Amino acid sequence: MRYTFEQFAAVRNYGSLTFSPDGQWVAYTTNASGQFNVWKQPVAPGPDGPQMPVQLTALTDDATRQVFWSPDGSRLLTMADHHGTENFQLYSIPAEDGWLYPLTDAPAVRHELEGSPFSPDGKQIAYSSNERNPADFDVFVRDLDQGEGRAVVTDGAYYNAINWSPDGRALLVMKLNSNTDQDLYVVDVASGEKRHLTQHEGEIKFFPGPWRPDGGGIYLLTDRDREYLGLAFYDLASGDLSWVETPDWDVQDVDISKDGRYLVWLVNEEGWSRLHLRDLTTGEAKTFPDLPPGVYSAMRISPDGSRIGLTINRSVRPSTVCVVDIATGAVQRLTQSFLGGVPESAMIEPELIRYRSADGREIPAFLYRPHGLADGERAPVVLSVHGGPEAQELPTYSYSGLYQYLLSRGIGVLATNIRGSTGYGKTYQKLIHRDWGGAELRDMEHAALYLRSLPWVDPDRLGVFGGSFGGFATLSCVTRLPDYWAAAVDIVGPSNLITFAKAVPPAWKRMMKQWVGDPDEDADLLRERSPITYVDNVRAPLLVIQGANDPRVVKPESDQMVERLRELGRTVEYMVFEDEGHGFTKTANMMKAWKATADWLEKHLAK
Repeated sequence: MRYTFEQFAAVRNYGSLTFSPDGQWVAYTTNASGQFNVWKQPVAPGPDGPQMPVQLTALTDDATRQVFWSPDGSRLLTMADHHGTENFQLYSIPAEDGWLYPLTDAPAVRHELEGSPFSPDGKQIAYSSNERNPADFDVFVRDLDQGEGRAVVTDGAYYNAINWSPDGRALLVMKLNSNTDQDLYVVDVASGEKRHLTQHEGEIKFFPGPWRPDGGGIYLLTDRDREYLGLAFYDLASGDLSWVETPDWDVQDVDISKDGRYLVWLVNEEGWSRLHLRDLTTGEAKTFPDLPPGVYSAMRISPDGSRIGLTINRSVRPSTVCVVDIATGAVQRLTQSFLGGVPESAMIEPELIRYRSADGREIPAFLYRPHGLADGERAPVVLSVHGGPEAQELPTYSYSGLYQYLLSRGIGVLATNIRGSTGYGKTYQKLIHRDWGGAELRDMEHAALYLRSLPWVDPDRLGVFGGSFGGFATLSCVTRLPDYWAAAVDIVGPSNLITFAKAVPPAWKRMMKQWVGDPDEDADLLRERSPITYVDNVRAPLLVIQGANDPRVVKPESDQMVERLRELGRTVEYMVFEDEGHGFTKTANMMKAWKATADWLEKHLAK
């Protein structure tokens, strides 16, 4: 049976999740209504399976991004932005009846929630905001009954409030120095006095986790003296940091039960997640073989310590909210994410491969080969490059089913983790720093050469696409490697590294020199690495997609590329979404953008 794009794309997406204090409900963000809103759902199944969810907010133009349940169970906390601006405002939601009640109203200011923003008694929240200076994020504490927030950290850096201490007297705070360097502090809420926990030289990642329930220390993730993120414990009395788990892969998340008995963490093994649990009273370790292979996120232990909540995303099934019974290991799926009626048997799991780049480095990638190729038949293939670039291509139901739709039309996909990707150690991640458009361009060229070497690939029908950094990579490919590509799609990608570096959000500018380059001091380098410099070389038909409100890669980045291509008479189409930012939150826009991408690639690659 031949399924339509709309069937592959008929999915609900799920994000943040949180348990009610009694563990009987879970709340989550989902776009089931056509926009990301907050919903809640009973955890215990009814006689016929999962009980019906309840929608708590009804946003259409704004999108919720996180959700947290208060310790007394009376309310939830969320943040939402308008048309993709990423200037998040904070809202309180009555847990019983729903609706949004604003806690902030400053459309030009960004407010951020992380970790566990409620104080243990539920009377205060902690958050960060750039209201004092757009370039800095200060830490605020707000009494929910009194009104205005009170700044507790304001020393000209990028801080995030993470977790309250169990006694409510202190906050764990992270200072973001760069993607590969962070610091952690414990801040006295009354005085604002900071204790620096992670003094170090050089670049070391320190990602905060939960407090031990007795307040004696903090779990964290760090790559100190290691290539990969390990799980460690910081003892506040002694100041010692001790390792808990040090796998040869990144630990990606950690949580602890309210009574301190169970410690759970996720490990990213070649892109797939593995859930681990340790009973801290007995030392017993446990894994969960009934969990399907996939990518797990939004992990939380229920307050009663009986369940683990998480989302599971697979290459053949979109993200689904699940709960795992700690005692039995049984997995219960709460939500139905796929509506299109396409069976998993009609979809394709990827093969993890590695290909050699110009300098001999092995580049990991996921290769999706279409079903049903006859002997001697050759198929087109699309090279997909993820955003970030310090992020990772994972074996998920990507781009609302775009990969699977292309595969159903006989178009393969190679989704690569070029140098700079996370998940493969800090040395690999740092290779992209101040080298955008450098060695990773050779990684993409050798991806094309690898595809050309496969007997089932048509070398004359290769496409390339990606978003954000992946959009930059796409533009680099079509301008600097023009002989390889028969079609391309750029989604919110920078075209000019000088103008990009000048226009990023103010808080990013302190990191741009180390990350990409200084637009003044490094102008010659950035000009030499910019796709716009080589625009005359473009031969592949190009579709460009842009959000008008994008604060990270502003619309002029796409404008200048499209205008120049039109002047040159090249084949280019331009889609601008006036009510979106850096990507898509509205389901209708998402469907339109991915459908246009699919149609463009199919038109120019399929026979």
